[in-house]
Amino acid sequence: MSTDTRTEKEKMIAGDMYNAFVPELVLERAKCREMVFDYNLTRPTDGKKRGEILKKLFGQFGSNSNIETPFQCDLGYNIHWGDNSFANYNFTILDICPVYVGNYVLIGPDVKLYGATHPIDPQERLNGLEYGKPIRIGNNVWIGGGSIIVAGATIGDNSVIGAGSVVVKDIPANVVAVGNPCKVIKQLQPPTRPPKEFQQMTGFDYEKLKEK
Repeated sequence: MSTDTRTEKEKMIAGDMYNAFVPELVLERAKCREMVFDYNLTRPTDGKKRGEILKKLFGQFGSNSNIETPFQCDLGYNIHWGDNSFANYNFTILDICPVYVGNYVLIGPDVKLYGATHPIDPQERLNGLEYGKPIRIGNNVWIGGGSIIVAGATIGDNSVIGAGSVVVKDIPANVVAVGNPCKVIKQLQPPTRPPKEFQQMTGFDYEKLKEK
């Protein structure tokens, strides 16, 4: 008999095997999908409303950030999103474990962050168990369109991930990495000056823009 007294949610967040179909987690996924559905139906000019939904949905959603629609995630509260960061269309996060996105991050269309995974052992899969591992994306990272970041991977500050790459292990800071599996092909020099002030990415006053 197991002596583990943790809830399935606690096991999930810790990255251990857990049962995804206990009532608590089923209801939390349903609540998340309702909020994501509402977010995906917002108009492009509803910048304030879009920001409010993501701040309520995510564990953290930084200032002057934006995620284009359509967007999808599993739970929302495991996502910690920095300032001045942007994700393009068809962005998916499987966030059964914490997912950290830093500041000044640019994410291309059709990018997937897969924090969830399944056991290799076929019996464990038949037993209905699964698990995840955290994903960490540093500051000032650019992830090219169509890339996949798998559970447990970290991408260091200032690095670039080429379009269509599959990141299956950690990528260090200040490099260009491409391919499947993603590998480092070039070293980069880190920035030496602070960023310029970004134009506001959310909450545009479109009527004022039309007047210009």
